[in-house]
Amino acid sequence: MGDPILNPLTAGDHCAEQIGVDSGSERKWFATFTLPQNEKAVLRQLDLRQVESFLPTYEAVRVWKNRQRKKVTLPLFPTYLFVHITRAERGKVLQCPGVLHIVGTQREPIPLSDTEIAFLRSDYCRRRMEPYRDLVIGDRVRIKSGVMRGLEGTLVRKSGGQRFVLTIEMINQHAAIEVDAYDMEPARN
Repeated sequence: MGDPILNPLTAGDHCAEQIGVDSGSERKWFATFTLPQNEKAVLRQLDLRQVESFLPTYEAVRVWKNRQRKKVTLPLFPTYLFVHITRAERGKVLQCPGVLHIVGTQREPIPLSDTEIAFLRSDYCRRRMEPYRDLVIGDRVRIKSGVMRGLEGTLVRKSGGQRFVLTIEMINQHAAIEVDAYDMEPARN
């Protein structure tokens, strides 16, 4: 018997699958950059467009001017949410009000690993995760209290619990010292 006759409309996809080339029909997770404070509205718009999306959140207590305390739900990564789409569905996302772009290079978006998204969606993560924006390795920091108040340096390592090691520039030299996290603040330029 001869070779089976291939439908010319699907032959390309069949060959691409055999070779291992991405045909663009596989759903992947991508980070989407939104207008500030529009993450929840974009999430609703994506839901209306039947696009699977995910906004990691955390709960925080805010105190209003009248001293009333209120628990609020906030985005874990402000201005970002995640979409699970194929290459063909990018247009649905980009046309959504409040979406600025899908994170990636100038040529194409870069997919995230399923493992990262699974972790963010886990119950463990939902109950225990909160944003951490204050001090990041490599940032310029200033000591805000104690004998060394006002000295600035670069955060080079986080060690055991809430202790930090930073480099202080003195006479064009460096010295490392451990300082409690609550004694430091980001340096203002």
